[in-house]
Amino acid sequence: MAIELVVFDLAGTTVKDNKDVHRVLQQALQQHDVIISIEDANDVMGIPKPVAIEQLLRKRYTGTKSITENWIDEIHRIFVQQMIDFYKYDSSVGEKDGTSDTFRMLKERKLKVVVDTGFDRPITTPLLDRLGWQKANLIDASVTSDEVPRGRPYPDMIFRAMELTGVRDARAVAKVGDTASDLQEGNAAGCSLVIGVTTGAFSREQLLKEKHTHLVSSLLDIPEIIAQHF
Repeated sequence: MAIELVVFDLAGTTVKDNKDVHRVLQQALQQHDVIISIEDANDVMGIPKPVAIEQLLRKRYTGTKSITENWIDEIHRIFVQQMIDFYKYDSSVGEKDGTSDTFRMLKERKLKVVVDTGFDRPITTPLLDRLGWQKANLIDASVTSDEVPRGRPYPDMIFRAMELTGVRDARAVAKVGDTASDLQEGNAAGCSLVIGVTTGAFSREQLLKEKHTHLVSSLLDIPEIIAQHF
């Protein structure tokens, strides 16, 4: 079946990320006296951040305080505000090499391009404003984890992307991402192409453990892969 829609992850896949999300998550937890490593944070990349925070609390918190929804929300609010500030103002924010060119090549072939993310909408909006993809008509839509019942590794964001772009069959969708949960999301949705990017949060060796159709080190490889299914 021909590919009609390509769904890309944001941080680590199409957006430069020098462990920035990891560090902000680490700092948000540290404000509540919970110490996690960068490796701990890496393990939960890609999934909705409230879920990630709960997993990290259960893994690393050693005190007697109950891990409640209110506490998770408090930490998440800190994380969201710090990520908003980072994406609005930090000079290092930008797309990964080849992203706009990749989007442009796909759009020239009349394909739909959507980004999805484990971030909530309040973080995603300033990031997309900064990148300018929407203004340049390089993406058709974006989907955030707080806009669907379940984030990754569940397929809900891909199904929402299909609704927004009028694509009816998940076999006409390619999913691209840099984490295990990205690949799991694509497989759960039934995408024909599930493409791992090896230059993000997860290494090639880590992504090899997940079911996939392709692994790439550059987004510029993707249009040729898609062309074989066009």
